[in-house]
Amino acid sequence: METTSRAAEEESSAPVGGKVDGYLLAEFPWYGLDEAFTGPRWLMQVGAAADGTVEHGATGHGEEPTIRVESPQDERFAVVVTVPSRPVRRSADGTGVLEATSVSTAAWLAGSGLLARTWPTTMDRTLRQDWLDQQTMLAWELADDLGGGGWSELILPVDGAPTSFAYRESEYGWVLAGSASESPEGVHIGAYGRGMSAYGLGFSVIKDLAAYQG
Repeated sequence: METTSRAAEEESSAPVGGKVDGYLLAEFPWYGLDEAFTGPRWLMQVGAAADGTVEHGATGHGEEPTIRVESPQDERFAVVVTVPSRPVRRSADGTGVLEATSVSTAAWLAGSGLLARTWPTTMDRTLRQDWLDQQTMLAWELADDLGGGGWSELILPVDGAPTSFAYRESEYGWVLAGSASESPEGVHIGAYGRGMSAYGLGFSVIKDLAAYQG
């Protein structure tokens, strides 16, 4: 699988500095919903390697989600994940190798992000971890097989250009992943949400992070 390993992703999930500071440290452009979306925008968190290199991050749109799924339509949000395209490279401590990032990386981050905000509150607390482990493994396997039957194709604009995304729905929401072909830096885009249809969404480079600071 041409994507950062699960262990490496978990290791790089720590926040960097203040909320805005982490985004400003990135050497790649951030993506969000385009100007057709007129609702609230908010910053989430960036993930970084041990040496401080920003590896990925996400921006939110709509209502900030809570861990409630009894009435999923009550919450309307879409989260956009940005992952720079990077080749195989050595880990920060020099003891290992990080695999290349790919669309599968963006799909995995989006899928796991949706899971983190959608586990059933009606489930017994002692069973939640087992449920989360099972669903996380499923999300990992799906991300590794974007051409499989678990995904369909969805064409959405990225910086105004029609772009192919792998798309899937579940009872908890939707997930999609593709690449920003117009970005000279090479960026993969993942997204997830619920209560807000993925059909008709568009993505573009965020020109001013102030729009996400409330």
